[in-house]
Amino acid sequence: MSSEKTIPPAALALGVAGIIPFLACTVGILAGLTLPVLGGGGRLTQALIVYGVAILSFLGGVRWGIAIGYENEAVQRRDFIIAVVPALIGWGATLLAPVGALWTLCAAFILLGLLDFGLYCRDVAPEWYGRLRLGLSGAVAVLLGVAAAAA
Repeated sequence: MSSEKTIPPAALALGVAGIIPFLACTVGILAGLTLPVLGGGGRLTQALIVYGVAILSFLGGVRWGIAIGYENEAVQRRDFIIAVVPALIGWGATLLAPVGALWTLCAAFILLGLLDFGLYCRDVAPEWYGRLRLGLSGAVAVLLGVAAAAA
């Protein structure tokens, strides 16, 4: 795999843009805002949880895509399994009370960020991907943790 260290501008811009809903919802929760479009003035926690589950599932899909290229069948099978776990954790989080869901998502983003950094360490993803995932996962985990503490 390429040892490219520079994060491609599109990946960086889109990754940072992906944090905007996490930030907006967390700030809204801290301000006590609600979203009337969710029926009955639904809280931003629901929007934050739904977005967190969507992004967690997307990141599982990225791992699946990387695993497709493996030649070692046992390693491929392991990473295919790892790839579906984020979506399952996210789905399970939706069944919890909002605070529990936010903390579950927070933990899942931390764990998946570390596992994704491991893809670089195993030389199956470029260094920039590992660094990008650590940074974005850290930011998302902090925002989810702040939202959970405030909810």
